[in-house]
Amino acid sequence: MTKVIMHGCNGKMGQMISNIIATEDDIEIVAGVDASDHIRNTYPVFQNISQCDVTADVVIDFCAAAAVDVLLDYCVEKQLPCVLCTTGLSEVQLAHVDEAAKKVAVLKSANMSLGVNMLLKLLKNAAQVLVPAGFDIEIVEKHHNLKVDAPSGTALALADSINEEFDNQFEYVYDRSQKRERRADKEIGISAVRGGTIVGDHDIIFAGEDEVITFSHRAYSKALFGKGAVQAAKFLKGKPAGKYDMKDVIGEV
Repeated sequence: MTKVIMHGCNGKMGQMISNIIATEDDIEIVAGVDASDHIRNTYPVFQNISQCDVTADVVIDFCAAAAVDVLLDYCVEKQLPCVLCTTGLSEVQLAHVDEAAKKVAVLKSANMSLGVNMLLKLLKNAAQVLVPAGFDIEIVEKHHNLKVDAPSGTALALADSINEEFDNQFEYVYDRSQKRERRADKEIGISAVRGGTIVGDHDIIFAGEDEVITFSHRAYSKALFGKGAVQAAKFLKGKPAGKYDMKDVIGEV
C-alpha cells in the first residue's frame, strides 16, 4: 500500500486525484494540505505542510508555486519522496528542486500524460531531420482562463526537447509585438492562448518552404494528468534520492 500526502488537496486536481485514488486498492491518501477548508475530506487536512505529522510514503503536489519551497524543505527533512506537478516555478525554485533531489527522490514533469511524454520523443526525431532542412519552429499552447502562468510548462518542455538536440542553440521568443524584424534562424516562437475551459492544447509547427508539418496533442480531461500523478506516486515510493520524470515511470510500466 502506497500512503500519500496530497499537497493542494482541495484544488481541482487535488480533488480529482483524491477521487481516482479512492477507487484503487494499492494506494491511499492519509493526509492532505490546503490553505482552503471549504471541502470536507475523508482524511485529515492541514493548512501548511509543516504542520503535517502523518506518516506517508510519498507526496503528490498540485498546489501553487509559492508553496513549493516549504514543501521541498519538508520532504528533505522527512526523507519523503515528492511527485512535483506544480508549474510556473522560478529559476531560483528550479535550482531548489535540483538541490532537494540530491537528498530525496523528486519526480518533476511538466506534463503527466503518457501522450505528451511520447510526443517529446517524437519531436527529437523530427527535429533532427527538419531543422537542418531549414524548417522554422513555432509552438502554440492553449489553456483555460484560470491558468496564471504562461507559457505552459508543457510548452517549454516541448521546446526544450528540440533545443537539447542542438546543444541549446535556439532562443525562445514569446512576444513579437515590440520589434519589427524577421525571425532569426535559431529561434522557437512560443505563443499562449487563455480562454474558456480548455484543458490543454499544444501544437508544434515545423514550417518549411512550401510545406508545414504539425504535431498536436489535445487533452480532453484533467483526469489524464491525475492518473499519471497516481502512477508516478506508486513508482516513486522507496526510490533513492535523485531527479526523476515521467519517462522513468513509463519505462517501468
